[in-house]
Amino acid sequence: MSEFFNVLPPNKALQVLLDRLDHQVEREAIPTHQALGRVTAEDITASEDLPRFPRSTMDGYSVRSSDTFGASEGMPAYLDVVGEVPMGKSPRVDLSAGQAAGAFTGGMLARGADAVVIVENTQTVDDSTIEVLRPAASGENVVQIGEDVRSGDPVLPTGHVIRAPDIGGLLALGITKVLVSKRPRVAIVSTGDELVSPGVDPGPGQIRDINTYTISALVDKAGGLPKSVAVVHDDYEAQRAAAIDGLNQGDILVFSAGSSVSSRDMTASVIASLGSPGVLVHGISLKPGKPTIVALVERKPAFGLPGNPVSASVVFDLLIRPTIYALSGCMSPPEPPSVQARLLRDIPSLAGREDYVQVRLIHSEDELTAEPVFGKSNLIYTLVRADGAVKVPLDKGGLYAGEEVKVRML
Repeated sequence: MSEFFNVLPPNKALQVLLDRLDHQVEREAIPTHQALGRVTAEDITASEDLPRFPRSTMDGYSVRSSDTFGASEGMPAYLDVVGEVPMGKSPRVDLSAGQAAGAFTGGMLARGADAVVIVENTQTVDDSTIEVLRPAASGENVVQIGEDVRSGDPVLPTGHVIRAPDIGGLLALGITKVLVSKRPRVAIVSTGDELVSPGVDPGPGQIRDINTYTISALVDKAGGLPKSVAVVHDDYEAQRAAAIDGLNQGDILVFSAGSSVSSRDMTASVIASLGSPGVLVHGISLKPGKPTIVALVERKPAFGLPGNPVSASVVFDLLIRPTIYALSGCMSPPEPPSVQARLLRDIPSLAGREDYVQVRLIHSEDELTAEPVFGKSNLIYTLVRADGAVKVPLDKGGLYAGEEVKVRML
C-alpha cells in the first residue's frame, strides 16, 4: 500500500472514528452493588419517595414548633417529656400542647410533632421536664417525605457512569439490579521479534513484553474487558492471523508496536487488509505517540499503538479510553482527576503538536509543584516515577517555570 502520514490533532483523530461508529450496545442486568464504573443502559427513575417518612436529622426532642416560640436562655419554654421514638420503630407517642418526646438522628418523630429541638438547645429539669433555650421553626432539623427524591423523579440517565454514591442512592430506593452496557471486549496483540514473556530471562537483544499487561490494566480501569490475543513476530501473515483472531474475540482491536513508518512495521498494511473502511488516520500531531493508527474494520475500531510504553499510555488515554466509553453508550466519559500545580522547570515544545510531559508532584506547606520527569518514551520508569502529565497545547512553543499548569493524574 502507498505510505501516508497526514497527521491530525488527537481530538480530531478521535472524532473521525466516533463519527463513523455504528455500534449496537449490548445490555445486561447486574447486582447494583457490583455496578461501580459501569454505564447505565436505560433511564432510571425513583420507584418511591425518599425518605418515606419524616426523619430527624439530629438527636434531641420532637416538639410542636408553636410550643417553642419565643424561647430563650433567659425565658425558656418548659415542656413535659412524655416518651421517645426508638430507632427503627413507628411512633407510639402523640404530642399535645406543651409536650415533647425523645428523637434520634434518622428516626421518626412523635405524632403531632413538626420540628426537632437539638439536645444542645435544651436543659434537663427533672426526669420528665426539659427547658427549651431556643425556638425551633416548623420543619427544623427534619427531613420531609420525598425531600431527597420523589417517586417518578429521574435518578440516573442512560449512558451514565455509575459512581459510589449512585450505588447508595439506587439501593436506598430498593433498586437491587441495574441494567448496564456490557463491557466492551478489547483484544490486544503485541508484536515484535524482540519480545519475550515477563517470566523469561531475556537473551541478547530481547526485552520482556510489558505493553500487553500495561494496556490490559488501562482497559480494565476504563471499563473494558481486556483479552490478550497473542505476542507475534514481525511477520505479515502471523500478524494478520492474530488480528483476525482479535477481531473475532473483541469489540476493539489494539496492536501494540508496528505503527511507525519503518518498513519493518506492517500494522497499517495488516489492518488495511482486514476489511473496510480500514485505516482512517495514520499519524497524529502528538508527542509521544505521533505514528498512531486509527482504523475501523467492519464496524469495529482498531488501533495501532507505538511500542514505547509512554507513547502507548498517552495514546490510550486520548483515543482508546473514550472509544471504550463510546461503545458502552457513554459519549461524555468522566475526565481523569486533575490538580493545579506550579511548574518547576521549563518544558520546551514545538508549535503544531500536543506534547504530554510526565511530571512528579511535590507537596509543600505553601503550594503544590510539578517537576517534569524528562525521559525517552521507551522507558517505562518515566511513567513509574510520575504522578501525572502536563499538556502543552498545539499553539504553544512550550511552558515556562513558574506557570500554573493542570496536571492530568495517572
